[in-house]
Amino acid sequence: MLSIFSIPKPFIGHSEIIQRNAIQSWLRLEPRCEIFLCGNDQGVAEVASEFKVHHIADVVKNAYGTPLLSSAFGMVQERAGSSLLCYVNADIILLSDIIDTVKMVPFQRFLLLGQRWNMDITQPLDFTNPHWNKELRGRLVDEGKLQPPFGSDYFIFPKDIIWDFPEFAVGRPGWDNWIIYRARSLQMQVVDATDTVTAIHQNHNYAHIAGGGTPASFEGPEAIKNRDLMGGECYSFNLRDATHRLRCNSIERAMDFQNLQYRLQRQLVLDPALGALARIVYRLLSALLYRREYFPAWFWQNTIYFLTK
Repeated sequence: MLSIFSIPKPFIGHSEIIQRNAIQSWLRLEPRCEIFLCGNDQGVAEVASEFKVHHIADVVKNAYGTPLLSSAFGMVQERAGSSLLCYVNADIILLSDIIDTVKMVPFQRFLLLGQRWNMDITQPLDFTNPHWNKELRGRLVDEGKLQPPFGSDYFIFPKDIIWDFPEFAVGRPGWDNWIIYRARSLQMQVVDATDTVTAIHQNHNYAHIAGGGTPASFEGPEAIKNRDLMGGECYSFNLRDATHRLRCNSIERAMDFQNLQYRLQRQLVLDPALGALARIVYRLLSALLYRREYFPAWFWQNTIYFLTK
């Protein structure tokens, strides 16, 4: 049904606790998913052996010793037995709703992703408890905080997509925004599954980054390198660039006002051949949008959707 892969940090201290929690949550998805752990940091091989999942050790690293996403994606795409892949950060707990969500997607070429829920989890979860899933959802209602739609932690897509990744370092900013741009440039449907997928991010520090310990250390030479590889802020797409949204029992085109504004502006990046004409059209429509009360909603929705689909 689904091949899940991740690039864990070293299994040390709190990182070991939350990564074990995450992996065990993936193992309990039904139907059972194929799982790959990538990299050779401390404990990765041992945990892969313990949980009887695939291990890909020889992931290419950058000069700082950080695994490259291009290497991990390419190796998993070659070896996975499923037609759908899911890259997920190793601190993300997934619940059963992700499988139900994947079944709802009607497209052949798509990228499915969504916002995460942040929550403090400091102890191993008891997966022998048959009610662990329900109890965790109950905690999430009281303790969870929804992350803004500007970064993503899981990506589901068909195995045969050719991403042509730059040499992005995992765990550093920019690549998750670039992959949304890349999907749109490949004319894939980008599906926002925030409403239907419960992705729980277990809060942690940044001690795994050189000079780390605080979120400020997230900004360093590798972050600068990732942003350079991205090509500029114009390629920093986010969930507001989605073409579709999943609701409880349906999928719908993303056509709210803010989303359409984003997509109109992004069209200049996705189709630069339009050049000066595209900029004139964008500025004209943007100016008119501020007086949109004089036009019916269907006019704006369908006009912009036609220009940016």
